[in-house]
Amino acid sequence: VTAEITLPEEVVNKILKPTPAAMYDYWRTSFMGAVKCGAIGAQGHFSNGLAALFIACGQDAACVSEASVGITRMAITEDGGLYCAVTLPNLIVGTVGGGTHLPTQRECLELMDCYGAGKAKKFAEICAGVCLTGEISIIAAMSAGHFASAHQKLGRK
Repeated sequence: VTAEITLPEEVVNKILKPTPAAMYDYWRTSFMGAVKCGAIGAQGHFSNGLAALFIACGQDAACVSEASVGITRMAITEDGGLYCAVTLPNLIVGTVGGGTHLPTQRECLELMDCYGAGKAKKFAEICAGVCLTGEISIIAAMSAGHFASAHQKLGRK
């Protein structure tokens, strides 16, 4: 599953706070570090969003380990914006059976119109969207220098 977005420069600057170039540079350094150390996948933290979504929606939480292997990509666009994409080549999700029948988990799937047969592809797209937004958020925070200060401010020393 792949999800992608192009963020205008103004959105990156005003909402996320760093520049597109700062985010791209941070991503490129992290990506190359993952490649050089032989990591399988090159992304920041797909597992955080997937773990929350899997538990909330009755998925097998143990499958987060293989589902979170993937790649984040970024590029500066011709107009100065930032292209962001994620690919999850081994995302395994279901919308029938197992924990999807538990009351709260079923309700979560129903809220997204993802409960029942024929809804797994839609749920997979939502999973990719969660990963994409998480990657954009953490890369913005890291490249702007806000990640550590936010954790300190919120008591996560």
